[in-house]
Amino acid sequence: MAKVLAINAGSSTLKWKLFEMPAETVVAEGMIDRLGLSDSVFSAKYGDGQKFKMTRDIKTHDLAATVLLEELKDLGIISRFEEITGIGHRVVAGGEAFKDSVVITEQTLAHIEALAEYAPLHNPTQAYYIRVFQKLLPRVIQVAVFDTSLFATMPQENYLYSIPYEYYQKYGARKYGAHGTSHRYVSQRAAELLGKPLSELKMITLHLGSGSSITAFDHGQAVDTSMGFTPLAGITMATRAGDIDVSLLPYLMRKLQITDMTAMIDILNHKSGLLGLSKLSPDQRDLEQAAPTNELAQQALAIFVNRVVKYVGSYVATMNGLDALVFTAGSGENGIALRENIVDQLHYFGVKLDPEQNHVRGKERIISTADSAVTALLVPTNEELMIARDAMRLGHNNTAL
Repeated sequence: MAKVLAINAGSSTLKWKLFEMPAETVVAEGMIDRLGLSDSVFSAKYGDGQKFKMTRDIKTHDLAATVLLEELKDLGIISRFEEITGIGHRVVAGGEAFKDSVVITEQTLAHIEALAEYAPLHNPTQAYYIRVFQKLLPRVIQVAVFDTSLFATMPQENYLYSIPYEYYQKYGARKYGAHGTSHRYVSQRAAELLGKPLSELKMITLHLGSGSSITAFDHGQAVDTSMGFTPLAGITMATRAGDIDVSLLPYLMRKLQITDMTAMIDILNHKSGLLGLSKLSPDQRDLEQAAPTNELAQQALAIFVNRVVKYVGSYVATMNGLDALVFTAGSGENGIALRENIVDQLHYFGVKLDPEQNHVRGKERIISTADSAVTALLVPTNEELMIARDAMRLGHNNTAL
């Protein structure tokens, strides 16, 4: 048996899961929150329902990785560091260079760092953690799992922008997508629940959370996705604007007396979406609670559903049909009313929701009726498991992982 550590690193958080493979048993999981600030919080769940929480200053990524390994040992989750035989890292941007997960070498790590232009908030941090773990566990195979690699199968008509072609040739200006690890997991799991190979299905997966994206799978291949060159594009999100007319940007910059495009992009990333529309909250739960007496909350929720329905409808047309519609991520897994509102507007292609089956939060199940022409499913995402699987798959080719 092998123990594989799945790392999902952000600028201020470090999420992790330790799996026993190939059984895919979660040995422990947790996160470090408020990383880089005073009173950082390390939390872990392990064993037979045991929980641990500790507050201390964790102000560097080096210290975060060190604390994680030390606590795994101090809590008795592992007895020695050598028990960890593989580490998988989520990396946001792989560009066109990485069409699959890869074993990390100095060359691939340098390439990940060079792709920082495509994901400046993510790739540098994720590459740094890889280097830190190389120092702490130098003999352990590490694997990079890219959010973008799933979308390497998209046809050019779906990933190219209608701008001079040389911009794509010279600068890589194209749609790359995001959330690929999540879409990959839920599409495969949904196919298992349906008892059919993914290669026989037309499926749309809806990753609806703080960041939201929609992906179309045509007979096992991801053929289109809503996020673009960056995760800012696509549907309305918690604080991200999604698709807008780019000519609106210089207009607003003049009105707001903004001279730095970075400041405008910050508004689109952090002050827009549900938060900007409602002037209340980026959280759909808050908006649902306020909606009966708050028109802006009602409108924000309606716009979110509207954008989802538009994308789903366009993908059904592109694929000339649909077999399965899959909900996942925070809002998709827990939003009972949200799923109902979306499916209600998609009744024209034969999907019927079972109210009783839909009245659930975060539990894997089919939520459509037996006579529904399209099967609707709720599948909780598990990106860390996909990371561990890839670390195991690729590690076997390089060592006795």
